[in-house]
Amino acid sequence: MKKYNNFINISLLALFTVFFIACQDEDQTFGEILAPTNIVVVPEIAGQDSANPNGDGSGMVTFTATADNALSYKYSFGAAQQNAPSGVTTFTFSDLGVNTYTVVVVAYGVGGVSTSTTIEVDVLATYSPPADLLATLVGDGSKTWRIKSEQNAHFGLGPVGGTVQAEWYQAGPEEKSATGMYDDRYIFNADGTFTHITNSTNDDPTVDVTGTVFGRDPLINELGPHNETPNGADIENYPYQDYSESWVITAPGGIETINLTGLGFIGYYTGGNHKYELFQRTEQPPNELVLRTTDGNNEFDWWFIITSEEEGASNDFQSIYNNLVWQDEFDVNGAPDPEKWTYDLGTGDNGWGNQELQTYTNNPENIIIEDGMLKITAKANGSGYTSARIKTEGLYEFTYGRIEARAKLPATAGTWPAMWMLGADYITNPWPACGEIDYMEHVGNDLNTIHGTLHYPGMSAGNADGNSTTVDTATSEFHDYSVEWTPDVIKILVDGEVYHTVINSDSLPFNSNFFLILNMAIGGTFGGDVDPAFTEETLEIEYIRVYQ
Repeated sequence: MKKYNNFINISLLALFTVFFIACQDEDQTFGEILAPTNIVVVPEIAGQDSANPNGDGSGMVTFTATADNALSYKYSFGAAQQNAPSGVTTFTFSDLGVNTYTVVVVAYGVGGVSTSTTIEVDVLATYSPPADLLATLVGDGSKTWRIKSEQNAHFGLGPVGGTVQAEWYQAGPEEKSATGMYDDRYIFNADGTFTHITNSTNDDPTVDVTGTVFGRDPLINELGPHNETPNGADIENYPYQDYSESWVITAPGGIETINLTGLGFIGYYTGGNHKYELFQRTEQPPNELVLRTTDGNNEFDWWFIITSEEEGASNDFQSIYNNLVWQDEFDVNGAPDPEKWTYDLGTGDNGWGNQELQTYTNNPENIIIEDGMLKITAKANGSGYTSARIKTEGLYEFTYGRIEARAKLPATAGTWPAMWMLGADYITNPWPACGEIDYMEHVGNDLNTIHGTLHYPGMSAGNADGNSTTVDTATSEFHDYSVEWTPDVIKILVDGEVYHTVINSDSLPFNSNFFLILNMAIGGTFGGDVDPAFTEETLEIEYIRVYQ
């Protein structure tokens, strides 16, 4: 492994330096080069007690080695090897049942001289990873993974133990392109070895093991000395060669976890226990995983989205919901169907909470179905504006599904059309605790920028959990706006392309009934200044459908 080779190289350089200086000044004296002695290795099997002498079935063992005159240690677990400068390391044994394992421990002293010892441990392992997970990670033997750099929140951080993906910081698409992270590739081999290629672009026509990586200062110093100047708390483009470690899947507390041996890591070096929890593993897409790991300072949880699709590959979205359960095709002229829709009327409290300028009505001049589509029209009305807002509250409320709407958006400055959903318990559980899912918002002051946003406690209003994408013909052509809402994940899309993803969990308010809302606001905190020449503008919606 590379890290051991680096140690040998450093040791040989140190010996050469000692020899050279000795030749220059024979009066110099040095201490004795002593081989380590009295090696003691103590294994601590997770969950071991009188009732469980071989542990709790996790297969996890923490080893602590000590020796006189030792500077560093190395463990050998058969094919897997781990360097342990402090003598402490953790390894997970995965063979099912109780098995006896032979562990070799090498203690290194001054000048690289070494002494070794061997111990045996009896360890119980009861967890067997599901076949579909192994197939996802390994594939046909040539599957490689990468950081999904083109997606928002592909890298980020949050509080330790947090359940909101990258709650405190989310890297935007390609934001870290100059750090040495995006050209890395990761291979989970079927034989249990983990290969980290540190530069996937320099192996043509022959393999070149050199590359660079990205990590946290000073934790990345665990990889060895370097000369890179920190950029804030980051070390970018740290020179590092391809290497191999081992990987195994466990499920402590029922959470599927990738365990890497030694100093193996994914994406950004954070030290710690080198365990990556599979925070999201859904059927679609099968080539994408969301990982979470805690850094060695126990300061942050770090989040990564990895994919096995290469950049530029097709990434067609596949919904898990395909049964049409509710729809309005807007094919009957007149007012909206009263069995499906009701109205919000008036100016609301403080302009519907956003200092909006419009008064909502149910007048045909503001809302009507004609020509096979719903038309919501905002009009200038003397010193004010009128518009419309309809909702399915009390008529159709549901939990989870795929919601699709096809629409053409207004273009005038000050317009603010939205297609969204609100938690049905908002009266007894006031916003943002009830939750809000905005799967299409657009403002005329920022033409063709489509916003997808979730509001919930800690992430609401100007600090909401959202992203945006550009649709060049949003105001001149019809496009599909949709959201895939599952117990595990919420994905917001335009024309079948995902541009924002939020991990759902029991701690978020997105696991109970919501209802649909369609409206067009004027001005307000998001709509901004209204064009002084504004007379009227129309939001046209061809249909809205719910699949479960």
